[in-house]
Formats: sequence, structure tokens, C-alpha cells
Amino acid sequence: MTARHPSLIDASGISHLPDRLQDIIRRRSAVLGPGYQFSETIPVEFVSSFGAHLIDADGNDYLDAYNNVPGVGHAHRHVADAVSRQIASVNNDTRYPQEPLVAYAERLLATFPADLSKLSLPCTGSEANDLAIRVARFHTGGEGIIATRWAFHGRTREVASFSPMLGVGSPLGPNVRLIGAPDRRLCEAGGSLEGYMRDQVRSAIIDLERHGYRLAALIADSAFTSDGIFTHPVGFMQAMVDEVHAAGGLYIADEVQSGFAQFGDSMWGFSRHAVIPDIVTMGKAMGNGFPISGVVFRPEVSDEFGQQVSYFNTLGGRSISVAAASAVLDVFEQENVRERVVMNGATLLAGLETLTKDSPYVAEIRGGGLYLGIEIVEDRVTLEPDPFRCESIIKQLRDRRVLISRTGPAGNVLKVRPPVAFTAADVSRFLGTFAIVAKQLL
Repeated sequence: MTARHPSLIDASGISHLPDRLQDIIRRRSAVLGPGYQFSETIPVEFVSSFGAHLIDADGNDYLDAYNNVPGVGHAHRHVADAVSRQIASVNNDTRYPQEPLVAYAERLLATFPADLSKLSLPCTGSEANDLAIRVARFHTGGEGIIATRWAFHGRTREVASFSPMLGVGSPLGPNVRLIGAPDRRLCEAGGSLEGYMRDQVRSAIIDLERHGYRLAALIADSAFTSDGIFTHPVGFMQAMVDEVHAAGGLYIADEVQSGFAQFGDSMWGFSRHAVIPDIVTMGKAMGNGFPISGVVFRPEVSDEFGQQVSYFNTLGGRSISVAAASAVLDVFEQENVRERVVMNGATLLAGLETLTKDSPYVAEIRGGGLYLGIEIVEDRVTLEPDPFRCESIIKQLRDRRVLISRTGPAGNVLKVRPPVAFTAADVSRFLGTFAIVAKQLL
């Protein structure tokens, strides 16, 4: 299966756009290198923002129910002020003593189980997962990696080798084995999801060993986002982790997309399964859009690596990055973010279930909090994916200035993943707009 890329827009076929956008697109095509694509079929230039709202040059307000990178809100004043103060004073790297760096590490680690007590700070989620795998290989002496069948963990050469969502243009490593997503519909009649996932991990380990690869790690996005968003039932992860540990491997929880209370009921997605990872990676919302990511370790996993391997990230953990990340934690404490996510997420889910309960084209709504996937199918019996209807829904919402995206191997799962700044008013607007589109397409 080939990768699904955002729509490509070049200098052809843009005559219907405003002159300014036409000029930007032409100049952009002339000067930018590979990998620069628009996320929307019709490009919009945003000039300001607040909360979960993006404002275009004409003053139109778009509701952002897709981009959770500015988790506590676009242009959040507390974060902006913290970054502004810091850049006006000093911006040192981690080779200099920084009390704010230590204080931030202490605060962040306090949100984790006590077993996870060491923090490293790269800049991006890709770098975080790259470091996590590097440490896992060093600690275990293994090379084998297990990931889910449509996972995305990043874009460095190493991490791309176990990110099958990138498609055939980015080949998997020979040391990588893929397992299915935790979709309970794939279990044999009467079988448990826990047993299904455990057996897949066991088979992957056996196959790796048969080909001469000792297991280094199982890495899993805690929301299985690119696989289609699979979050329930909780509790199936422990059997998978037990298999990994029995083979001498580590469990890496990728929280880059699902972390920072996106589910509301916990700060981290893995906590919902009552399992403790060996390594946790995070990014995106960590700095509210400022480039900072994190890797949290069990000390017995990371300490020897730190003593024997020279690892330094020039821009990771600098004073400004730490100021942004610390301000994000302030907002979580000051605005009762988790409680707000639980309350607004419940309203959002209930509203979507009501609007789609009679639709023959909606197979399931999965997720929780402000992290939901709506699976669009041709009919509920065959469950044949319908990516075209899915894309039509996205376009109809966008035309009404509500932004969402899609996910899953077939691109048929609506991804509703707003920042945790989403308010009750935002939920009401979203559901009102979705109701109009659902009446036409669902």
C-alpha cells in the first residue's frame, strides 16, 4: 500500500486563488526543497490566532480541530511572554548549569511513574524516537524492532525505517517486523484483544530471531494514530510488554501525538493501560509549537549509555525551549486543563455519536477526550473503507471553516484532534457544523 500524501499544489491550476496566494505558491515552488506540501486542498494564509482558532487575512475565523501542536492554545499569552522574556536575557545550551532546566525536568518527571526518572531533551519527535532506539540497541545489544503495520514515528533515516506509513518510497529495515493494530474486530470469535496482540508480538520476535536479529524494542504510539486511532478496550498492552521483556527487549511508548493530556483522563496515553514503559518519547505539544521534544528513561536503561556514548543536542534543552515547555506546564496547572479535556471531550463524543448513530457509513467512533477517530465505510456490513466520502466530509467542513484531517491505512478515518485549548463553545460550534455536513454526507 502506498503512502497518502497531503495534496500537492503547484503553480498550475491556481488561477482561481487570490493574487497574493498565487504569488506565494509560485515563489514557494521555485525556492523550497523536497517535502514541502500543503495540508489543505485549498491553501489558506493565516495571519493571527488564539485558542483553537486561526484567522485569515480577511478576518475569517477557522476552528482548528486538527492541529494539537499548540496544545494549550495558539498564541497563548503566558507561553509567548515566557519565550519573549527568555530570548531577551540568555539562551544557553545544556553544557552550562541552568536552574530552570533542572526545575523543568523535576516538574515533568513528576507526571510519570517513579520508575521513569531520567530526561533528555532533543528538538523534534523524530529525534526523540531516534535517540530512544539508539539507547534501546545499546542497552539490549539487539537490533530487532517491532512496530504496528501503519505506524508513523518520524522522518530521520533511522526512524523512517520503522515508519511504514511513509510508504514504498521509504523502505523498512530488514530488522523491522510489523504487527496489526489493536482492532478487536480482527480477533477470532471469542478471542481476547490481549491474546491477539500478545501472539502477534511473539510471532514477530520468533521471526526476528530466525533471521538473526535479537529484539531491541517494541515501539508503539499510545493512540495507534496512523493505524486508525485504537484506544479501547484498555489493558491489552501488558501482555505485549511481557513478551518483549521475556525476549530481552524494551517497550518504547511514543507519546508524541497522544501525550500531554489529549485523552484528559491521564497525562500520558500509556497510563490508561496501567503499564510502565522503559522509554517514553514526546514532542509536538510539549513546547506549544516551539521546537522541543523529550525522552524519558528508566535510569537502568539510560545510565550506561550516558557514561559511554557522547550524545549532545546543540539546540535541545536550550533556555528558550525550556521556558516554552515550562510555561506549558504552568498553563496545565493554572487552567485545570485535564478536567476541561474530560468534560469537553465527553460532550464532543456524545454529540458525534448522536449525529452518526443511524448512519450506514460510520462503522465506529474510537478514542477519548479530544482525540477521536470516526471510521467512514461504504457500509457497516462489509466495513469496506470509503476514503472518498471521508475526504468529502473534510472538504465540506473546511468550506465551513472547521479544520480536521484523516488517518488510517485507507485514509478513511476522520481525525478529530484539536488542541487541549478547545472550549465548550468550540465543541458546540464543531458539532453544529458537523451536523450540517452529516445531513448531506452521512
